[in-house]
Amino acid sequence: MNKISPLATVSPTAKLGDNVEVGPYAFIDNNVEIGDGCKIFPHATIFEYVKMGKNCSVYPGAVVGAIPQDLKFEGEETYVEIGDNVTIRECATINRGTAASKKGVTRIGSNTLLMSYVHVAHDCNIGSHCILVSYVGVAGETDVDDWAILGGGSMAHQFSKIGTHAMVGGASKINKDIPPYVLCGRDPICYCGVNIVGLRRRGFTPEVIRNIKDIYDTIYFQGYNISDGCSRVEAGFPQSEERDTILSFIKNSKRGIIRASEKGTKGDID
Repeated sequence: MNKISPLATVSPTAKLGDNVEVGPYAFIDNNVEIGDGCKIFPHATIFEYVKMGKNCSVYPGAVVGAIPQDLKFEGEETYVEIGDNVTIRECATINRGTAASKKGVTRIGSNTLLMSYVHVAHDCNIGSHCILVSYVGVAGETDVDDWAILGGGSMAHQFSKIGTHAMVGGASKINKDIPPYVLCGRDPICYCGVNIVGLRRRGFTPEVIRNIKDIYDTIYFQGYNISDGCSRVEAGFPQSEERDTILSFIKNSKRGIIRASEKGTKGDID
């Protein structure tokens, strides 16, 4: 049974699953689908063409599905798609896609947390199990792969890509692609090592973490350019999921990947 406040505004065309809660002064527009067990807190806004999975929470002041802040947008029917168990905290904003991008949809994967005042622009693809800390801004058509964490106040340039299990330090200016499994930060942003703590927490073995570190040492610290470093890795390291994920990401990067810190980060793994 749903609990909808009499002070909420819910379109009669909106489709609400079972056990949905809608607080006072929340607004749910036409052409919205909300899955079972979702909680829409007071003063949250969900505009048209939003599809939300199960057990999501949208906190006060958040706005989901507003039209893109893109001058190429001409009122076309575009979408926001949100997975299961997504938490959208206070005053976060998620914009719809655009036809100009050839995508037309902004996606948020399951089990992802968007903290307060996060902005996800048009046509972004935020993966599952991601954390975007307060005041992160992600410009249009940015991809954030599964398990990535963006520190508070970070800003991502449009068309940027952040790899799986990457950890970006707070207040970073992301103007190059962030490869998988890395820790990065500083100004200008640079490679600061492997995300060892995050990988340990997610069950990566010491041997796998060591292999990832050795791959990045080859790419960054043996005097090769990025292309030659990748060739050395492909020739010198046995096939593994992690090796192939790193090489595929770098080879498909259009903006180029971040560089290494001038101070170097080849310290041993404990």
